Amino acid sequence: MIPNSPSAPKHQESLGVLIGLVRTELVRSIEAELQASGVDLRFTQFLILKRLALLGPMSASELARSVELDGGAMTRQLDQLEGRGLLRRQPHEQDRRALRIALTPEGAALWSRMADCNERVLVAAQRALSEAERQQLHDYLGRLLDALRDKT
Repeated sequence: MIPNSPSAPKHQESLGVLIGLVRTELVRSIEAELQASGVDLRFTQFLILKRLALLGPMSASELARSVELDGGAMTRQLDQLEGRGLLRRQPHEQDRRALRIALTPEGAALWSRMADCNERVLVAAQRALSEAERQQLHDYLGRLLDALRDKT
């Protein structure tokens, strides 16, 4: 549909704006839920710990790509999280020149607490949807992402 065309609904947000607003509200809600649970982390730090918990140790550059940070920003985040004892830089198993980022036992324990926060926010965000609608939404968003990533 073309914006401002006679067939376009009035005051309807574009898909891009709507997706951006949903992401902003998810980030805000997760940060609020973390704070309410006594976890003093920003969303980016939450995301870094989540990636490490779910995917295991990885290089700083792999981690940066997975959370969409540049190298400098990732280094600052890693320094802060390492300083809090939540992750560690360890030698790579096959390449002695490289480092891998891994959760510490404290980081893994904190992730266990944060996973519940994450789940509560996602359940609340989808409470107006039936199970079939949730599956459809997931399918639609997955196909949008695939289409955007497909540059061929």
